[in-house]
Amino acid sequence: MTSNAWNSNAWQTGILILAATFVVACGADPEDTASSTPQEQSLEGVWRAVLASPGGDLPFTLHIEDQNGELNAVARNGSEEVPFSSVERNAASVTLHFDWYDSEITADLATDGESMRGTWRKTVPDGDSSLPFHAVRGDERRFLPSERADAEGTDAEVASELSIAGNWAAEFTDEDGSEVARAEFVQQGDAVTGTFLTPTGDYRFLAGSFENGWLRLSTFDGAHAFLFQAQTAEDGTLHGDFWSRDTYHATWTARRAEGDEQVLPDAWKEVELTNAEGKLAFEFPDLDGNLLSLADPRFAGNVVLVNIFGSWCPNCNDEAPLLAEWHRRYRDQGLEIVGLAYEFSGDPERDRSMVRKFGQRYGIEYPLLLAGVSDKAAAGATLPDLTAILSYPTTVFIGRDGKVRRIHSGFSGPGTGDHFTELVAELESTIEGLLGETI
Repeated sequence: MTSNAWNSNAWQTGILILAATFVVACGADPEDTASSTPQEQSLEGVWRAVLASPGGDLPFTLHIEDQNGELNAVARNGSEEVPFSSVERNAASVTLHFDWYDSEITADLATDGESMRGTWRKTVPDGDSSLPFHAVRGDERRFLPSERADAEGTDAEVASELSIAGNWAAEFTDEDGSEVARAEFVQQGDAVTGTFLTPTGDYRFLAGSFENGWLRLSTFDGAHAFLFQAQTAEDGTLHGDFWSRDTYHATWTARRAEGDEQVLPDAWKEVELTNAEGKLAFEFPDLDGNLLSLADPRFAGNVVLVNIFGSWCPNCNDEAPLLAEWHRRYRDQGLEIVGLAYEFSGDPERDRSMVRKFGQRYGIEYPLLLAGVSDKAAAGATLPDLTAILSYPTTVFIGRDGKVRRIHSGFSGPGTGDHFTELVAELESTIEGLLGETI
């Protein structure tokens, strides 16, 4: 075949192929094209995720990665990254699991793969809590510009000078009464991060904005869905609302804290013993159904930490890795730890499963017992040697002589910054001090 003949045949073949391609393309069903099928769209990237709280949009940042064919996701709140336990993808359906909180987000991916819409669901004491969910890819903003702030704001020069950075004495009020809190905020431009410390713990890593006197903060960690809003008054105080999940609402106010003002009660003095002997007694089943009490020989002559917790409790999840590490580090010196779990459902099978996952997540090697339900009054009735259970977690420190030495109510997690660091040091110092004693 001559070169010209080859070129002529090749040209004719190309025309035929082009024509065939044109016919197929013109007759193609749009639903059959790869670009229009959401199941083939990647989920990777940063998404602006929003839960539809009764108080308005409750945003968080969702980051999804594909690591060697396995999808992983985290929820971001300021500097915090909370990992989802797993991500499932089934065509255009996406499920983001928080197994340790019995919680998940289920959503459907839009045709263009750039948004998704669905529901967040979590098991709570009276059944299920849920909020509508939607997310848009590529938007890293937290709160969108506030129409309310623009409408009620001041001129640009004054607005640029407004700041809520610093410490505040706050008070939350709901149908059951009032509770004091300490708010600590950091502000850069309009962006705000911080938290509220309360007598029972903290409100996690909060992130949001402060525009023209209008404050908005949120956090989502799989267990908590918190939305805070407040407006500044002429006297500089804050007045606003707090929503949690789909049902809880409180109002709150705050004023600037003065110097080193101690807003919160002493967490070491909130819970006391009710008996003169200085002893704590209990007997509950472990995860295999075997009863265990402090009379067990394993505890005799040892320092014992009794940790009152719930697998559902984020502050308990903050404390758990510390306890697991201290147990491994100090057990050869005579430290024993036992966890008393107070769970939501009261269903032994379900609760046992959740507590077992909790132990596996943190590599806990000390016994975990099923002690009761999470209601604080009901939980307190199971431990009559304590005046009350005011918060999860609560940790009881027992000396080698079997007597209670200290009781710490609540836990300030890593979202509280220096408070967390100082508390960890104090707890470890208490352990080391008790281990250094002899009977």
